[in-house]
Amino acid sequence: MAISESSPLLRQESTTSYAPDEEHEDAPAPRSTFARNLGALDGFALLISIVIGSGVFSSPGPIDANVPSPGAGLLVWLVGGVLAWTGALTMAELGTAFPGEGGIQPYLTYIYGDVFGYMAAWSWVVATMPATLAILSIVFVESIHSSLGINEPDPPMTHKLLSLLVLVCVTTLNSISTKTSTRLSSFFVAIKLLTIFLLIIAGLVVVFVFLGKNKDLGGHDWRKKNWFSPRDTVLPDGSRFDWTKVTTWESLGFYSTALYGALWAYSGWDKANYVAAELRNPSRQLPLSINTAIPTIIVCYVAANAVYYVLLPWEVVSTTDAAAVTAVTHFLGKGVAYFATALICLVIAGSALGNSFVAGRMTVAAANNNWFPRILGTVGYIGSIKVKNTVEASEPADLALDNDESPINALILNTVLSAVYILLGNMRILLTLNGLAEYAFFFLTVLGAIILRYREPELPRPVKPFILVPILFAVISGFVVIRGAVFAPIQAVVLVGIWAFGLVFYYLRIRVLERRSRE
Repeated sequence: MAISESSPLLRQESTTSYAPDEEHEDAPAPRSTFARNLGALDGFALLISIVIGSGVFSSPGPIDANVPSPGAGLLVWLVGGVLAWTGALTMAELGTAFPGEGGIQPYLTYIYGDVFGYMAAWSWVVATMPATLAILSIVFVESIHSSLGINEPDPPMTHKLLSLLVLVCVTTLNSISTKTSTRLSSFFVAIKLLTIFLLIIAGLVVVFVFLGKNKDLGGHDWRKKNWFSPRDTVLPDGSRFDWTKVTTWESLGFYSTALYGALWAYSGWDKANYVAAELRNPSRQLPLSINTAIPTIIVCYVAANAVYYVLLPWEVVSTTDAAAVTAVTHFLGKGVAYFATALICLVIAGSALGNSFVAGRMTVAAANNNWFPRILGTVGYIGSIKVKNTVEASEPADLALDNDESPINALILNTVLSAVYILLGNMRILLTLNGLAEYAFFFLTVLGAIILRYREPELPRPVKPFILVPILFAVISGFVVIRGAVFAPIQAVVLVGIWAFGLVFYYLRIRVLERRSRE
């Protein structure tokens, strides 16, 4: 769909119709790329594997540092899950109304205009995905150090260099071939589910041993203190934060920052509509998959975080960026902790591998849409040099990807940007930056779904959740973005700078393409 730059922001009429009309009723319907042979149970399993990642092992510390009590921390995990749930249902509405690929970019383009679709792609390629890979690389190293008893508030440069090494290894694996990375990803799915299960079992053992023998194997605080009473939070630098001196407005800023940590762990809910492409009956099975998978994930996350508060002294939780490793080390000692660390590092590596895989494909898609230079859309090339037998550069990138080639140029760009974030930031700063970058556009997308309900009421919507579902998401996400930006002005300014540069790049590229078309 082509949209002129002079089109109004909220167009009264769409230039592209996704519903059959008299002029196009004889045209064959677009055929799905995939065979529709999956059921609701398959959709449930796919969503579980997409959403559950390393966040449940790394986010508890940053969340606990921004809430006054463990009970409040668990409520943040619950609110994050509800936000993911309502967002997934709304994305399912848009995904079935506008079948195709490309994430939220086509929706934003259709609703607001081409520049909004471009800005979403720019934000994901330049900010969200590189920050995600940087966080995962940092957490990988922090998990190893935590198992060794090293927990420094201001990690030295050696930590950053090791994080860069992890990042390069992930990129190298994804550059080898598409099949290699996808096979490894399938293995990592099983590992992360096993790890969460073992964590929950450990927590249950502590509780039942105490109830049966009155012997406390955990962190003691879980049975001696009120889970919802404010307490002084111990920060990573060793200082204490007194919650009784915080105003309501300030506390909302802390809660917004904490929520970004939870939303990081729920990342992937926006991919729910991709599952629809392979379901036999998407209009019935997709909502069923979402309405069973997301609540299951919420229960797993809340249970896992309750386990951290059972296994650890509460003042320790807020100081670590590797809560799972710290909990196992405290509970079972370093010997078992090494095994647990290996499992958790495999989970983190799997998440990093999967996100690097997606980041490369996002960059290729943006280049194929003429938003980025064409060289970033080539596959099997380093620069303009062919590195293996591949299709010609003039062939569609999708064909090359199907032939097991990798978008090496796109992966190099993502790696360089991620390296910058590793060198300039830390996990907690990057969590907020990532949350602001993602949810600004999620808010616009869901707001657009509400607008379309009134602008195009006749638009076919195989999945149509109750109107309060997108409204709830829009209200909460809009507030969290605004309050989070006020609370973390440095990250907000950096993000605005990235967006401003993206707009300049967009309009300069339009001029270049127009000049070439006239030549």
